[in-house]
Amino acid sequence: MTRDESAIRIEPATTVPFADIEHAFTGGGDGGSCWCQWFLIPRSEFSARSREERKQLLRRELGAAEPSPALVAYVDDEPAAWVRIAPRTHQAALARTQVVKRGSDEPPDAPDVWAITCFVVRREHRAKGIATRLLQAAIDHARQHGARLIEAYPIDTERRKSSNNELFVGSARLFSAAGFEEIARPTESRVVMALTTR
Repeated sequence: MTRDESAIRIEPATTVPFADIEHAFTGGGDGGSCWCQWFLIPRSEFSARSREERKQLLRRELGAAEPSPALVAYVDDEPAAWVRIAPRTHQAALARTQVVKRGSDEPPDAPDVWAITCFVVRREHRAKGIATRLLQAAIDHARQHGARLIEAYPIDTERRKSSNNELFVGSARLFSAAGFEEIARPTESRVVMALTTR
């Protein structure tokens, strides 16, 4: 069953109550463990921090960020999903990943290269097209704030079956449908995809 589009609205994460973000993150999967810090802080620091500390890092980030580094989707006014969309330079640990090192030719310090790195969708709202709506909103958000290029690092689910937890980076099919093109394949199932926005 497809949810009526009029029931879905998407807001910048910096403008909504943090309790709404907590609700979106704790509906199944790793959201309530990672708190979207995986691509922000070094692996050693990530491992050393507790779940509560990671949550507080996210809270502080959203309290000071401009523009918003993420969007939140609501279904019938319930916070249901999250997507991180921000310049690569604002996601410090991202540049150190092998996927980016081996898959992107863009300079690591390019301020107009943005990256979509995290989706969280509550279990009861999956398979209803919310990720598709969030992705389009993320593209629009990046474009409005000066992105020249948007990168993504999804999993090719046709090459490898993946769990919902692994799919926090999205699927290649999702990005392809939105106009992203494959630019590299660092591993058999991990793809670097890009969309030029201007």
